[in-house]
Amino acid sequence: MPRALLALCIGAFGIGTTEFVVMGMLPEIAEGLGVSVSAVGILISAYAIGVVVGAPTLTALGLRFTPRQTLVALMVIFVVGNTLAALAPSYGLLVAARVLTALAHGSFFGVGAVAARRLVPPDHATRAIALMITGLTLANVIGVPLGTFVAQHAGWRIVLAGIALIGVGTIAGLLAWMPAGPGEPTDLKAELHAFRRGQVWLVLALTMIGFSALFAVYSYVSPILTELGGIPTEWVTPVLALFGIGTTVGTLAGGRLGDRYGFSFVAVGLVAMAGVLVAFAFLARTTVAAVALLVLFGTLSFAIGPVVQNAVIDAARVPGGSLVSAANQGAFNVANAVGAALGALVISQGLGYTAPMWVGAVLALVGAVLAVLARRSAVADVGLVDCRPEPTVTSAA
Repeated sequence: MPRALLALCIGAFGIGTTEFVVMGMLPEIAEGLGVSVSAVGILISAYAIGVVVGAPTLTALGLRFTPRQTLVALMVIFVVGNTLAALAPSYGLLVAARVLTALAHGSFFGVGAVAARRLVPPDHATRAIALMITGLTLANVIGVPLGTFVAQHAGWRIVLAGIALIGVGTIAGLLAWMPAGPGEPTDLKAELHAFRRGQVWLVLALTMIGFSALFAVYSYVSPILTELGGIPTEWVTPVLALFGIGTTVGTLAGGRLGDRYGFSFVAVGLVAMAGVLVAFAFLARTTVAAVALLVLFGTLSFAIGPVVQNAVIDAARVPGGSLVSAANQGAFNVANAVGAALGALVISQGLGYTAPMWVGAVLALVGAVLAVLARRSAVADVGLVDCRPEPTVTSAA
């Protein structure tokens, strides 16, 4: 494995931790700043807005620089944002610091995915992206639980300061291991031209709809486990850790399967997700089955992630592809909002906690249809020449 991929993985771990750890620190932050827990919850929405805004904006600004320069600059923003958040004397300044931190999120994954592909042979592209995304899944297994524990015993500011240090380590790794040469020659006009391709929009729509299935269910996983599965509250965290392990295994397996089967794997994976959610709806009150199906659902959901990220870059058919790659990260955050909103809608109608599972199953099936259409569009494009250059070979590999 090229060591530059390790630097990208560490950066993804830091980003994943800072995004999700706030959910476990809401009471501590509220008490420390003298505001309500619901007010602190706005930090989650503010971060999502920052991701959607920052992904295309900073990626476009970074096109004139080398991938290493862009990634280092994004990590500098990440470090500054977390440092300011750790020192924030008021709630308003904390919100501003969180938005600043989030600006780097989508662009880092967008540019990082393109950079990761260049570090390996073309037939290992999905696997390289999966290795980077593994940092994000490990954040839910290690970073978030550890950060929550530290916040409860030593303070939330220490957690954010520690995350800033992870960013510093990422910068050091990028400077030491990421190739310093220019990436694929491109410009903003060429990158924007990719959005004229219907296949790109099919993949982005797939991300927004297919991954909404994940968030329609996962957003309400705690009451699903406790009220339907009969799991004691204190056991929710260990179950979520198992879910995180499942997502990590799924990401790594998806990288290999995606390189072998391509977009066909996405369609099959989404149909399988729908089947698991239907089974979950019927077996949610059986504790062992509920836990097993939840972990399997997480494994399948994250297995298709690297394949979709690689597919949207391929669909662009332009040198580089960083802008569509970053746009896919924005689409993923839209899926987060849409899925959670649809889950809340059916619950508020008194349909119970199995209703989000049925919503998720429908969304997954719609995503599978889009995957089939995207694959057919790709097959129709086989006559076009793949514009990816040969992978960069460095001594760090």
